[in-house]
Amino acid sequence: MNAATGEFRITRWWWVRHAPVREDNGCIYGQADLNCDCSDTVVFDGLARALPRNAVWVASNLKRTHQTAAAIWNAGFPKPETMPHVADFAEQHLGEWQGLNRAAFWASRSREPTNNWFGPPDERAPGGESFSDLCDRVGRGIARLNAAHAGKDVVAVAHGGSIRAAIALAIGSGPAGGMMFNIDNCSVTRLDYVSLGEQGGWRVSMVNHQPWLVPSSHPTMHQPAGPEVAKIA
Repeated sequence: MNAATGEFRITRWWWVRHAPVREDNGCIYGQADLNCDCSDTVVFDGLARALPRNAVWVASNLKRTHQTAAAIWNAGFPKPETMPHVADFAEQHLGEWQGLNRAAFWASRSREPTNNWFGPPDERAPGGESFSDLCDRVGRGIARLNAAHAGKDVVAVAHGGSIRAAIALAIGSGPAGGMMFNIDNCSVTRLDYVSLGEQGGWRVSMVNHQPWLVPSSHPTMHQPAGPEVAKIA
């Protein structure tokens, strides 16, 4: 089927932020390829219950996302046959800021931070990227995968910055809007791309959801409605 048929489709993006990084020594790490801590089995049991089966899986090219995905599979989620590594979904490259002590970095700034990011959207880290640059490349990756996997569930294991960039795209706020959101480690953010033929738009289903807080007696994180009832029954 192609867009010319005018088919109605919903492509559901399930963004998962990687597990916590413990080996950063209090320093900014950006695209530094550090390990993450996947030892909290309760968290991964919750994620394994919450994420959709038969989804397309992708991750960034940084190993902390691969380790997080593997921990979800080890918790009982069926391992997908493939999980492409998408460099467009890597964390913001923070250039010369990477390796600096966070506390010292903020103390060196001439202004108080107004959000939980490193600088204004258009401030480019020396030798690196701005948050606006990050939004541009995440948007390119999303557009490419929306075209390739229209109407499917896509689980994307990524980073706080890249998930904020995806939110900015979905709400149409520009980069500054995405910087306002908090994205915790291992949280799930779902953004749906709704299309009819060549026309489409976004809706936000949930942001920063922590499914490990749902008891194991409750097998899903949301109640089905409409056509979803028939699929589950």
